[in-house]
Amino acid sequence: MDNRNSKVLEKAKAYAFLLLKFRLRSEKELAGRLKQKKFSPQVIEEVVSFLRDKQFLDDRLFAKSWLESRLNRSLGLRRIKQELKIKGIDNQTVESLIAEKKNDYSEEETVLTLAKEKIRRIKGTDPVSAKRRVYAFLIRRGFSPDIVSDAIKQI
Repeated sequence: MDNRNSKVLEKAKAYAFLLLKFRLRSEKELAGRLKQKKFSPQVIEEVVSFLRDKQFLDDRLFAKSWLESRLNRSLGLRRIKQELKIKGIDNQTVESLIAEKKNDYSEEETVLTLAKEKIRRIKGTDPVSAKRRVYAFLIRRGFSPDIVSDAIKQI
């Protein structure tokens, strides 16, 4: 039985490394994927613990990387926070990373740039409809309604 358990554990580790080869993952995300593959809770806990100890899993590093990649895609901080919470990152980590990032990231500038670009692309639409479309577009991207409204007023 012991030999079988070690084979299952090795198989779970191999699958975890395969997932980590493509991109960083949060502990919750990786555990969920292992659970989908029908590994037992004990095996999942052992794999997650092993990967955490060997520093292959680090929720703070994952969250920082996720934040950077999502900001590069011009997504709002509200949406990024929501995504990180879904991925199992604790609220304190999310808030501290966003506070660090706010020093060199202006959500207002990003919203204004995106709004101008969207308006340019939907030229010829009546003004009320254009405003509504731009507003909806920016809200879907995760920007706060206050910042979006201010940007639309400026345009």
